[in-house]
Amino acid sequence: MKRLLAAVALLLATPLVAQTAARGPIVAWSYTVQAGDTFADIARRWGVDMATLGAANDIPSPYVIRIGQVLKRPDPRSVSKVAPVAAPSPAPTPAPAPKLPAPPVTTPKAVARPAPSPRPAPPLRPPLAPRESDAPKLQWPTEGAVVTHFGERVSGIPSNGIDLAALYGTKVRAAAAGTVLYAGKEPERFGQLILIDHGGGFVSAYAYLGTMTVKEGDKVTAFERIALVGRSGEVQRPTVHFELRRNNVPRDPELYLPPRL
Repeated sequence: MKRLLAAVALLLATPLVAQTAARGPIVAWSYTVQAGDTFADIARRWGVDMATLGAANDIPSPYVIRIGQVLKRPDPRSVSKVAPVAAPSPAPTPAPAPKLPAPPVTTPKAVARPAPSPRPAPPLRPPLAPRESDAPKLQWPTEGAVVTHFGERVSGIPSNGIDLAALYGTKVRAAAAGTVLYAGKEPERFGQLILIDHGGGFVSAYAYLGTMTVKEGDKVTAFERIALVGRSGEVQRPTVHFELRRNNVPRDPELYLPPRL
């Protein structure tokens, strides 16, 4: 039970409205995460946005924190202020130019135009880095094309995983065997969210889900159904967001998934 609670707090703590509502602003320059804290609430109590607080503490979106973690407040001097723009002074009225005689009309000689230079070939995509030898052997979590790749911006934020277009009711499966660390709602962006621990520091995440068919503490086998495709969180159409992390550091999932034909 202690391990389960610690893992849930490490990856995504469920907000406790009654507890956090009574907590006032944080006046210290550092803060130790307590049970019931969420990243959004800590940022609000410090009077900063989550992106600024995440950058100051090297925590990427979706801003995972754990109980006992020490966060530091962003330095206010690092926030640049925009100086007010002075109103432009009226331009002086130009003096009328003296009239000059019109130049004689001449017909320009035709000049041969140089041939256009060939367009350079697009740069080759760098080869994919090899996967870690002790990484779990992953399977694709659902059918559907990849519509967002690792590192591409979504709502102005680089994606820590991939997005797969899917149909309502399609099965979402565990990419590898493991233990369900979290199965619930993430209120900021990802909606219905499932986290699975695969051992060795590897954790996979499945977001924007519909109906979830597993609960915290369940042992799942590789390719076992864990949810059905739906639409939750910030997406406007049925989508599955998939991430792979090791020790909370995002990895490009496509380096670990088998190639598709």
